[in-house]
Amino acid sequence: MEKLHTKEVDKLFEAILSLETVDECYKFFEDICTVKEILDISQRLKAAKMLKNGANYMDISKATGMSTATISRVSKCLEYGGGGYAMIIDRVADDKEG
Repeated sequence: MEKLHTKEVDKLFEAILSLETVDECYKFFEDICTVKEILDISQRLKAAKMLKNGANYMDISKATGMSTATISRVSKCLEYGGGGYAMIIDRVADDKEG
């Protein structure tokens, strides 16, 4: 992932870290991403939460509309990735929705 670590990406993440409210997040992400990209990212997070809670691929696919291939990728990131999904899921643990 060394290609990902650039000054431009650092600036993007610094910009994200500067957001203070959900409303500010909506404003920024609606400008920087397409609606589909935002929905895709939110679906991946939902799939990660569901996987962590023991849901199977078919249930996740029905709940999110995601392909099982994408769910598999999320699952691999949960198991072998950098720990980002688990960190965020733990931080928003009060949200018990799948």
